[in-house]
Amino acid sequence: MKFTATQIAGILEGEVDGNPQIAVHKLSKIEEGETGSLTFLANPKYTSYIYSTKASITIVNKDFVPEQSISTTLIKVEDAYKSFSKLLEYYNQVKNNKIGIESPSFIAESVVYGEGFYLGAFSYLADNVEIGKNVKIYPNVYIGDNVTIGNNVVVFAGAKIYSESIIGNDCVIHSGAIIGADGFGFTPNDKGEYTKVPQTGNVILEDNVDVGAGTTIDRATLGSTMLRKGVKLDNQIQIAHNVEIGEHTAIAAQTGIAGSTKIGKNCLIGGQVGIVGHITIGDRVKIQAQSGIGRNVKDDEVLQGSPALNYGDYNKSYVHFKNLPKLVDKISNIEKKVEGGKN
Repeated sequence: MKFTATQIAGILEGEVDGNPQIAVHKLSKIEEGETGSLTFLANPKYTSYIYSTKASITIVNKDFVPEQSISTTLIKVEDAYKSFSKLLEYYNQVKNNKIGIESPSFIAESVVYGEGFYLGAFSYLADNVEIGKNVKIYPNVYIGDNVTIGNNVVVFAGAKIYSESIIGNDCVIHSGAIIGADGFGFTPNDKGEYTKVPQTGNVILEDNVDVGAGTTIDRATLGSTMLRKGVKLDNQIQIAHNVEIGEHTAIAAQTGIAGSTKIGKNCLIGGQVGIVGHITIGDRVKIQAQSGIGRNVKDDEVLQGSPALNYGDYNKSYVHFKNLPKLVDKISNIEKKVEGGKN
């Protein structure tokens, strides 16, 4: 897939300074640029590389004025970093614009799907699945009975969406993710044996939700496990049954959230955080990596530690914790002097 400088400038609303017909077919860092590649210069630290890069095209800010001769063709824009990001998004859209149904694959007779549909080989669509427009489902995907998927959704290879799940518009579900597995519901009897509690609810992802590779979201026991619009989940996260996550909350890898916990809007949760069940976390909360949350959390709190403390209190406490050996020695010396004075 090749793009000329003129085409790229048109996409970015930029100006070409150099050869307008030069073409590129790959991306590169400016310091590793090769002929046929496109790069960008946004950080002044990397300015020196623009005079030596072999990249065919470089996106720069409009106010950039070269101080030496350069061989790369420039595309001048208002903001080089934002423009490069926009181009990456455009490139992904073009690259992923697959259409058609590959075989072998299975589509139940009751399945309904909209225009612009792509289904990769070895995928399975069960009874009464409803799929919107411009949905891309990559190979080896399983979609269970009565699943509803909105418009412009991408489901990458190997993902599994269990029955009754509802996926909103513009969602992305990455490889190996599992949506709608049974919640961890068991009840012990008087013999110490466990009996499974049927998990009869579902999972609902609202619009613009991203689910990372290997992440699992369990179905509710009753009702719905709910991810509100704009939620972003990293890889390898566990979301238990009946959890609710508020709008535009982002959660990093290896976090585990136990059942029936409610998390507010615009929260930021670091990696390897553990959150107990049946608590409420407010809006705009920030939780540092590897923290353990075992209580309700108010709006705007910043937490760290296990069990988690207020972020400022944790840092103050940690200073004392590091100095404990010195403090113990001081106390021991004082005790020795006191005892010596008594003698």
